[in-house]
Amino acid sequence: MDTRINHQIRAQEVRVIGPEGENIGVIPLSEAIAQAQEAGLDLIEISPNANPPVAKIMEYGKFQYEQEKRRREIKAKSHTTETKSVQVKIGTGENDMMLKAKRAAEWLGEGHRVKVDLFLWGRYKYMEFAFLKERLERFLNIIPAEFKISDPVTKSPKGLTCVIEKSGKKS
Repeated sequence: MDTRINHQIRAQEVRVIGPEGENIGVIPLSEAIAQAQEAGLDLIEISPNANPPVAKIMEYGKFQYEQEKRRREIKAKSHTTETKSVQVKIGTGENDMMLKAKRAAEWLGEGHRVKVDLFLWGRYKYMEFAFLKERLERFLNIIPAEFKISDPVTKSPKGLTCVIEKSGKKS
């Protein structure tokens, strides 16, 4: 970050905010730097695009700490959603299906999208589409969370796929 302090500030005049947050007013740069040094602090350019630029008299280390703290808060509030993946096969046992369904429900609860794959290999790829779709829907019905289907069931190179995401009611 290229925050200018003290003699790095290029403007002739600056609007100065004092160490206690009080508005000192528009004064020449040299006078503002003198006031900051008198207080044993730095003159930090807060808003370089304003006319005249806004500068604050404060300790530079404290300024950097506050900026970092603000950045962390913004990062914590932003939530990135991922597309998680669950793979089921035709012969997957009931207990394994329940475990995978619970994991999918956890991901939906966290706000992620979940891609559900019915993995097909060998002869299974040539089975009737309606039968395979019914197998995938059977898995979707045991997911213990409310969701909506965002991408409908489609054939993919590995088998059948659909994408679900969190919603108000179960579809």
